Amino acid sequence: MSSSPKQLLSVADGVFLTVGMVIGVGIFKAPSIVAGNTSSSTEFLFAWLLGGVISLCGALVYAELSARYPETGGEYAFLSHALGRGTGFLFAWSRMTVIQTGAIAAVAFVFGEYASEIYRLGAHSTALYAALSVVALTLLNLAGTLQSKMLQKVMETGLIAGLFVLAAAGFLGGGTPKPAPQDAGGGDFLFAMMFVFFTFGGWNEAAYLAGEVREPRRNMLKILVGGIVAVTVLYLLVNVGYLAALGQGGIAGSKAVGADVMRLVAGEPGAVALSFIVCVSAITTINAAIFTGARTNFAMGRDYPMFRKLGDWREKGSTPANALILQGAITLVLILAAAMTARDGFDAMVAYTAPVFWTFFLLTGLALFVFRFREKRITVNFKVPLYPLIPLIFCAMCSFMLWKAVAYIFNPHYGPKFGDLVLAGLLVMAAGIPLYWFARGK
Repeated sequence: MSSSPKQLLSVADGVFLTVGMVIGVGIFKAPSIVAGNTSSSTEFLFAWLLGGVISLCGALVYAELSARYPETGGEYAFLSHALGRGTGFLFAWSRMTVIQTGAIAAVAFVFGEYASEIYRLGAHSTALYAALSVVALTLLNLAGTLQSKMLQKVMETGLIAGLFVLAAAGFLGGGTPKPAPQDAGGGDFLFAMMFVFFTFGGWNEAAYLAGEVREPRRNMLKILVGGIVAVTVLYLLVNVGYLAALGQGGIAGSKAVGADVMRLVAGEPGAVALSFIVCVSAITTINAAIFTGARTNFAMGRDYPMFRKLGDWREKGSTPANALILQGAITLVLILAAAMTARDGFDAMVAYTAPVFWTFFLLTGLALFVFRFREKRITVNFKVPLYPLIPLIFCAMCSFMLWKAVAYIFNPHYGPKFGDLVLAGLLVMAAGIPLYWFARGK
């Protein structure tokens, strides 16, 4: 039976989902790269603070966009209203086949890697765990919004507690901090920021909840800003703990900085415990991504008869069931393809998704300028302060990330497979152009 989204989510629910989308595997991987490309502990911490500030600029942009169009569908709604239905359709198609499904698959591979450290499932353990996590969490979301929301709260509470324990271990571990190498020269700060922004990625997913949040025009600002501030504080705390235990040189030389910190306190059992924390982090991110991702497919299904089955909202559980099933199926195909063609499924999915993702992120930032120019007389409950400075900062960050993603992936040092994966993502995105004309005719 087809129904409509219900406003079941409070501000606290929205903040929890936002924090869950942001705090993923990056905080366990990126600090080593950031430390290796900054010249001092001050610059290292400044990079993380800067990442939070620029992400907050983006959150403010999205808060105004959500106040203007508080609809389920997020960027799909913003781009459709600002740049036309064709751009909105192309985004929805790309999100369904490249951006969101690829991101879910990438984090699922990380879950598989760490779960395999606890108990292996044979030669293809990583891919098997990845597929099982997607199937299990898709079924959970099919059960309903309230069930998914409850699990999200439980997992995020455990994750946040685990990160506090990791930070405390850094302060109490009794390690010998190593200073940055004198000949390091500071590395490439912009390269470091690319990984900082990756670690802060995901806050925009809160925009997809606007149609299900109580009083969205007033509460979406609280959700977006509250989520970013909470994540920034937690990231700074964890990184200060890393510095206290290992020093910048120790962080830069570590392949698993969190595990190394836990070893100082509890030996190998501590490293296993860290693997469990990473698994919880990955599961939390996957669940939130599945929850929000299907909302774009649902929005597209409402607008195009060709995809009308995706626009069915199941009354039982208040969930877009068909959109969830299709999203899960595409993700499983990507997991299988990556497992068969690449040595590292996570890297493969990053290569597949990054340029397409940052293209539409930039277009969404530009959409605000379109609305400000075209809708001058419309009253909006929230407007970005210091306009146009803050939106320009956000758009500059998006442009930088798009350029860096393409430059990194096409670097000959990483081999031709990365270029092939980028091309595959771009071709899948381009396939949405003729599909739009066909769907519009239908």
